[in-house]
Amino acid sequence: MKKNKGGFGGGLGGPFNLFIFVVVLCGAIMMLTRITDTAREKIEIPYSEYLNLITQDKVKKVEIAGVSVVGQLQDQKRFETVVPENNPEQWEILRKHNVEVQIITGSNLGFWPLFFIGLLLAALLVAWYFLRPSRNAGGGGNIFSMGKSKAKMFLPSTIKDKFTSVAGAHEAKEELKDVVDFLKNPEKYKRLGAKITRGALLVGEPGNGKTLLARAVAGEANCPFFSISGSDFIEVFVGVGASRVRDLFAQARKHAPSIIFIDEIDAVGRQRSAGGFGGGHDEREQTLNQLLTEMDGFETAKDPVIVLAATNRPDVLDKALLRPGRFDRRVEVPYPDLASREQILSLHAKSVHIDVKVDMKKIARGTPGFSGADLANLINEAAIIASKNNQDQVVLEDFEQARDKILLGKEIKTIALTAEDRKLTAFHEAGHALIRLLLPKVMDPLHKVTIVPRGRALGVTHSIPEREKYNSNKEEMLASIKAALGGRIAEEIEFQELSTGAYSDFLAATDIARDMVCRYGMTDALGPVVYSQRQGDFVYSQKTAEKIDNEVKAIIETCYTQAKAMLNQNRDKLTQLSQALLEKETMYARDIYELLGIEPREDHKFTQE
Repeated sequence: MKKNKGGFGGGLGGPFNLFIFVVVLCGAIMMLTRITDTAREKIEIPYSEYLNLITQDKVKKVEIAGVSVVGQLQDQKRFETVVPENNPEQWEILRKHNVEVQIITGSNLGFWPLFFIGLLLAALLVAWYFLRPSRNAGGGGNIFSMGKSKAKMFLPSTIKDKFTSVAGAHEAKEELKDVVDFLKNPEKYKRLGAKITRGALLVGEPGNGKTLLARAVAGEANCPFFSISGSDFIEVFVGVGASRVRDLFAQARKHAPSIIFIDEIDAVGRQRSAGGFGGGHDEREQTLNQLLTEMDGFETAKDPVIVLAATNRPDVLDKALLRPGRFDRRVEVPYPDLASREQILSLHAKSVHIDVKVDMKKIARGTPGFSGADLANLINEAAIIASKNNQDQVVLEDFEQARDKILLGKEIKTIALTAEDRKLTAFHEAGHALIRLLLPKVMDPLHKVTIVPRGRALGVTHSIPEREKYNSNKEEMLASIKAALGGRIAEEIEFQELSTGAYSDFLAATDIARDMVCRYGMTDALGPVVYSQRQGDFVYSQKTAEKIDNEVKAIIETCYTQAKAMLNQNRDKLTQLSQALLEKETMYARDIYELLGIEPREDHKFTQE
């Protein structure tokens, strides 16, 4: 749930807490006053006795407020009485017996009048808090505008993005061109009885350009664009989100043909509860219900209104939201392929001073798995590195450093490792690298090995795929387990002792082995059955769990034995590579191939010098 800066978020709202605080404070003050007055006990006496006490010089001082007199005796006892109006003899007697006199002017209100005055002031304070212009609403909102939509409206003249602004994503753009055509020529489809698409769901990992594609659709269609985040609908007060949905769609129909873009729709579109406490009654579900209703009512609009939504978690969305008639189309926005990465890099490079020797195709080949945002960050990091070095242009070496920083983390130069630690790290990384070199058919090409600490690691062995990979076979997964175990095995062979540095390697190896058993059916004992875990509870029996654990352990132990035999057979190469790492600290694949006399593979190093 989104927390509102205005004080409405988080359980009981800020204004309510403020009101309670003021009321309690006023009550505490009034009660304290009453307790204080009670503690100062006063005795009521007749007027005649009052005069006698004065004449006997037993009265020390009096406070006179009209006909009411409160006095103090010489023994500190207090009393009160009522005197006649226009009583001049009182003043003469007080003066003659040297009684200290204090005249109190103004009204003397009691406890309850003062309490209700404080309560009224508190109510006025809370009313001011609610009715004042809200900073979140740009200076013009208050409690009565809470139900208004928070969507930002962009007129066609302000939208500069077109499909040409989006590099890559060819299939997604082809799908969305139909949406643009619907908006531009609705009659073209209505004449044959076709229904206008009501919604398109953009699905993809963060950074792949879903929001940019939505803006490009609005720019191509030349129509108003309403942009809002799914969390902007949700408030602590039930009904506010539904009201905002109604207001948003009312505005969109008013400016139709138009586009509504809801980013991170999973914040409001999650599956509704099947029952139990709050089923169908909490704020999020009321908002979702209203959204479903509004999307069903489009046929009443003369001009089309199309909803575009983006999410990277389509699995959690409510089924009613995804059915035909609401979000009619699902547009996949995947990670960019090689050609798309080259286009994205070229597009972002236009605003940066880059050396003409930089080959964007080579950089694209060396960045598989990068999203569009990652590629933009790569260009920016390279420009930052070049600027720090006071260069006139961004060169290839800057891109190499930028990629290493993004993938491996920043070099940590403040850690002072002992000679023993450096040697242990060198053998550990050499073990990882050598296993990869000895299994060339099933492992990605080696790119770089370093014993310079980066991020949380004391050393890193890094590989880069030759191509985009969409599938893995059993042999490749077993090879990955062997490569992960290679570091610990190298330590054991050289030092005959075990260290804690292999924890993350064991974690990676265990995850791969468990996926092989539970997800991909790669063992004979359990077969092609998926054994999943849901909400912290295993959905299979204890007996099956024991079988899974045994199979996972057997896979890892077999890989450990085979990898250890490989390193023992190539002990000379292990020692040679470790010593070279101790001398150079960082070695690229080309240098390692030459050192060990192994046939080289594709080199993804940007620079060749």
